[in-house]
Amino acid sequence: MTDFPPIILTPGEPAGIAPEITGLAWRTFKDTPHGCFFLLGDADYWAIRNPSQIPVRRIESPSEASLVFSQALPVLHRPLAAHPAAGKIDSGTAPQVIAAIDEAVSLAFDGAVSAIVTNPVQKEALYAAGFRHQGHTDYLAHLARRRGHDVHEVMMLVAKDLRAIPVTVHIPLAEVPRALTSEMIMMQARVVARDLSRYFGIARPRLAFTGLNPHAGENGTLGTEDRDIIVPALGQLAAEGLIVSGPLSADTAFHAEARAQYDAILCMYHDQALIPVKTLDFHGGINVSLGLPFIRTSPDHGTALNIAGTGTANPQSLIAAISLAAQMAQSTRG
Repeated sequence: MTDFPPIILTPGEPAGIAPEITGLAWRTFKDTPHGCFFLLGDADYWAIRNPSQIPVRRIESPSEASLVFSQALPVLHRPLAAHPAAGKIDSGTAPQVIAAIDEAVSLAFDGAVSAIVTNPVQKEALYAAGFRHQGHTDYLAHLARRRGHDVHEVMMLVAKDLRAIPVTVHIPLAEVPRALTSEMIMMQARVVARDLSRYFGIARPRLAFTGLNPHAGENGTLGTEDRDIIVPALGQLAAEGLIVSGPLSADTAFHAEARAQYDAILCMYHDQALIPVKTLDFHGGINVSLGLPFIRTSPDHGTALNIAGTGTANPQSLIAAISLAAQMAQSTRG
């Protein structure tokens, strides 16, 4: 294995499919030179929730992961308060799930890990334990700010050759026109351009922007937000030297020929970005957090409690998330 710092996987919701897909991901990467990772979690529980009979081995520090990775899934043992049955949430585990995210961030800041890959969490279980964040992305940003970093987090979804950014995320559709501002669009575009260069080796990223309204508003006849909010933002970004195009009518922005014209596309609301991502690669989509002082990726799916423990979970999204995290980490080291 390489002496490159390993990737850390957080446990996510223990009762979900994370134990199964983590083991299957280890099987994919165990004989490869890149992608060494370890799990921060309960080694005993992972050994029980193991339909594929993946070997599990405890480690005492991240540096030991590469020594055992080819033979077993390395686990930095952090015991759970309870061992829930597959598919059955136990709210008593929520504090450990949150603590694992905290520790992963600490290890990233210490340089002990090269990237963080987060397994999916069950938000209602965390909320019951006092968690007050929308999800992983804004909580990770909160932890970075607490360490003094000026952070502007951006969610990017990746599916094959498509990189899509929802400018507004988890808000009702009716609130999007009021929430959307030129400043929001410009801030996210700057972060995307910087991190595409930093982590993806794209010297001058080409950024496309969808319109908010049908046909990008048709010069104000189908809504004024495109003309009054998006167009001025693009003008300022172009003046700053960014390569921008749009606003594009969303119904023609995602086919193969259109995707060849940009490196990333900023979409005005959640489903405008997520529908093409999931259509293009439902099982292999990746969630990437840009704008953070560390690398974080995640599978683009939930905990799948309904199939947990059945041995039918598809690990492709987690595999893709680990692979991309390794590539991003490698890019920072030349």
